[in-house]
Amino acid sequence: ELGWISKVYVNRPAVVRHAEQIKKWKTLKGNWQAAWLLKAVTCIDLTTLSGDDAPSNVQRLCFKAKHPIREDLLKALDMHDKGITAAAVCVYPARVSDAVDTLKAAGCNIPVASVAAGFPAGQTPLETKLAEIRLAVEYGAREIDIVISRSLVLTGQWEGLYEEIRLCRAACGDAHMKTILATGELGSFANVYKASMIAMMAGSDFIKTSTGKEVENATFPVGIVMMRAIKEYYWQTGYKVGFKPAGGIRTAKEAITWLMLVKEELGVEWLTPELFRLGASSLLGDIEQQIFYHVTGSYPLQHELAMA
Repeated sequence: ELGWISKVYVNRPAVVRHAEQIKKWKTLKGNWQAAWLLKAVTCIDLTTLSGDDAPSNVQRLCFKAKHPIREDLLKALDMHDKGITAAAVCVYPARVSDAVDTLKAAGCNIPVASVAAGFPAGQTPLETKLAEIRLAVEYGAREIDIVISRSLVLTGQWEGLYEEIRLCRAACGDAHMKTILATGELGSFANVYKASMIAMMAGSDFIKTSTGKEVENATFPVGIVMMRAIKEYYWQTGYKVGFKPAGGIRTAKEAITWLMLVKEELGVEWLTPELFRLGASSLLGDIEQQIFYHVTGSYPLQHELAMA
C-alpha cells in the first residue's frame, strides 16, 4: 500500500519530548520491581553474537536461559514453580546446532533464534541471504532475525524493500521472522516509520530496532515511532506484530522502562514473549543482581551468581 506510506509524517519534536518524559518516570520499588523484573526475564532473547563464539559458551548461555535466576532466589519470591526461563537463545547460524542440541539435552523447549540475511550489515547478495536463512532453519532455528538493506530505505525503494522482506519471510517457512530495521542508520523518524510499515506488510512477525552493532541502537524515540506504527497497522488490519528493542539495554531499570513504555503505547496484551522481546547479552546479569538485593538486602559477590 504505497499510498499509505506516502502519507507518513512524524512530528520529531513531539516524539523527542515524549521520550524525555519517559526518562522521568518513577522507579518501581520492592515487590513491584521484582515482579516487573521477572516479567522482563521471560521476554529476553539471551544473545551471544561474537566472533569467538564456540560450543562451550553457547552451551553455558543455553543453561543460563533455562535457569536465568538462582533457584533459591525464586523460592524466596515463591516463583520457583512458575517456569521462568528466557524467551529464546539467539546465536549465529553456525552455532544453531550447538544451541539446539544443548537445549534438547537439558530437556527444555526454549526456541533457538538465529540472525541471518547478511547480519549485521546486510551487504550481501539476496541469494546469499535467502540461503543463509534456509540453512539456519534446517539447523533447527525456530526464529530468524533478518536485517534489511538500509540502502533501499535511504533511496526510497519501498517496493524493493517489500519484495526482499517478503522473500525472506517465505524462506523462513514455519519459523517466526523478526525484521531488524537498524534504525540508527535510516536517517529519519519518517524512514523508521515507513520501514516498519513495509516490514509488517511483507509478513514480519516482529520488528526489531537494531543489530546491536550500530553506533546508535535501541532508543526511546525510535521505540515510540515503531510502536505507533505497530498500533496503526493493528488498527488497519487487525493483525498484531511484535516489537523487539535490542542493543545497549544493559540495566534492570532500562528493561522496566521498556516494559512500561510497551504497556503505555500498545497495552498489556503486548507484554508477553509472543509479542515483546528484549534483545540483550548482559542485561540478565544486572536483573539477577537486583533480584538478589531484593531478597537478601545486599548485592552479590562476584562468585555468587552464575555467568551467562
